[in-house]
Amino acid sequence: MLFRSQTNTMNAFAQLGLYDDIVQAIQKLGFENPTPIQEKTIPHLLTSTQDLVAFAQTGTGKTGAFGLPAVHLTKPEDKRTQTLILCPTRELCIQISKDLNNFAKNIKEIGVVPVYGGAPIDTQIRALRKAAQIVVATPGRAKDLIKRKRLLLGNVERVVLDEADEMLNMGFKEDLDAILAQTSSTKQTLLFSATMSKEVQRMTKTYMNNPIEIAATKMNTGAANVRHIYYMVQAKNRYEVLKRIADSNPNIYGLVFCRTRQETKDVAHKFMHDGYNADALHGELSQAQRDEVMKRFRSKKLQILVATDVAARGLDINDLTHVVNYNLPDDSEVYIHRSGRTGRAGKSGISIAIIHTREFGKIRSIENKFKLKFNKELVPTGQDICSKQLYSLIDKIEKVEVDDKQIGPFMPAIYEKLEWLSREELIKHFVSAEFNRFLAYYKHATDINVSANDKPERGERPGRRDRNKRGDRGDRVDSRREQGPHHKTFTRLFINLGMKNDLTPTRLIGLINKTLNSNDADVGAIEIMKKFAFFDIEQGVVNKLVDKLHGQEHEGVKVQLEISTDKPTPLPTKKKKFSKQKEYGMSQSGRRGGRSKKSGISPRRSRKK
Repeated sequence: MLFRSQTNTMNAFAQLGLYDDIVQAIQKLGFENPTPIQEKTIPHLLTSTQDLVAFAQTGTGKTGAFGLPAVHLTKPEDKRTQTLILCPTRELCIQISKDLNNFAKNIKEIGVVPVYGGAPIDTQIRALRKAAQIVVATPGRAKDLIKRKRLLLGNVERVVLDEADEMLNMGFKEDLDAILAQTSSTKQTLLFSATMSKEVQRMTKTYMNNPIEIAATKMNTGAANVRHIYYMVQAKNRYEVLKRIADSNPNIYGLVFCRTRQETKDVAHKFMHDGYNADALHGELSQAQRDEVMKRFRSKKLQILVATDVAARGLDINDLTHVVNYNLPDDSEVYIHRSGRTGRAGKSGISIAIIHTREFGKIRSIENKFKLKFNKELVPTGQDICSKQLYSLIDKIEKVEVDDKQIGPFMPAIYEKLEWLSREELIKHFVSAEFNRFLAYYKHATDINVSANDKPERGERPGRRDRNKRGDRGDRVDSRREQGPHHKTFTRLFINLGMKNDLTPTRLIGLINKTLNSNDADVGAIEIMKKFAFFDIEQGVVNKLVDKLHGQEHEGVKVQLEISTDKPTPLPTKKKKFSKQKEYGMSQSGRRGGRSKKSGISPRRSRKK
């Protein structure tokens, strides 16, 4: 057996009981003190085989909380898989693997292998044949490798379920069942989650045996060093606000969240067209494209990344200054997840929400639920922005390093060219050359702020929508629901797209609108299963929708759209009940627009014994 010493130094990580070679690796990474979740979790995992449930927000150091003990407990001489870490996204899978390799940098005999979809499976199989004591996997790829008998879990001593709430939200329950069935009943199970939802509670009862619970902080609270602000404007001015946010923060390094894939592409395209250092991250990108975007963003060659919640899952980015909610999410907990991406490692951050008058209630709901305070701020005026940009430019000029050796040969010609200018005139010319575009753009900038008491514009009235904003489909869903579909006859349709295709009610409605080239069609109940979905739509557009959409390709899938033999879901008169289905799905009966509360979460079903 390889001998690994324990240090006698006073390093805080060493005090937790970690081997010296791991402590040294951590020190080289710049970590001196464990985070609260690490301080509570690591000693338990080093000394006990009892199952553990840990609640921690993104950015609290939870990878170290389970990763450091996993490296410490690994037996290098045993080449079989000893630890399996399951996580919801390939980005998170790659990040965890990178962190664990850094932790084990001084222990050459330990192999950490990431396996995830979107990458060649043969390459991953070859990696598993070598030393693969720690495997980090997404559920889908792990299940596939198990079927091929390439991922053998009979010797696994511990299983980590990282971001368990997200895995459930993404519909991985069946995959988790299949994977964990291949592991020993004596293994240690570690569950890490940001939320304690009912689904997570059921998960602990299903997969775990008398687990100890650890929470680093209060559940579902925002980071203490994040300042929450909102701007209230008309919906049509969202993009203008986003530009002003970027312009008034010259050193911004931010993440902008949009509701839909299309909105993400639209906003990013406008941003880049207007000369901003930005790009988009969404589900239509290939893995190579995603990797390239993230490489540029991590290296800060991009200042702003525009993304959907799904695309951003698992991203671990340090030093973000701003998180911008282009639209507030329907689920208030999602807002907390978003805002938690800034203000990490003791640094301060700003979370911004761009809202219109009808969304003020969402702000109050988040405040009350999570005991945090939003400050309303006025959208920066043109003069405010020009002032900040000017002083930023002056500060940059003042601090720039002058290389006399490089620039010296050019200076005589420059002096001769500019000698007719006085000192004051020279400064004016130089500043104007860099600054004129801001002065020109904001010369006639108007005040776009509104108050909660202002009368909404036509596109913001309850029951209506700003039809100029393609990305505000979520607002349409809410408003259309208020009208009720009582006056029209509905037909139920089947479509061969489901949760595996990242289908949500909002995306389904977007696809319908795009196909019909209209947003006037009434949509009723929506039921999304794993591989398919049912939805009710007004009878008058059925033939047109089927003719146009059936047989078309959507994100690599040939669409099958058919009239279902099932009758449309009746409008509920009593408390909604869920019927038995062969696959877990969700139903939003009687809702116009078919908005879902939580896409991908299975309803409770009764079972006869």
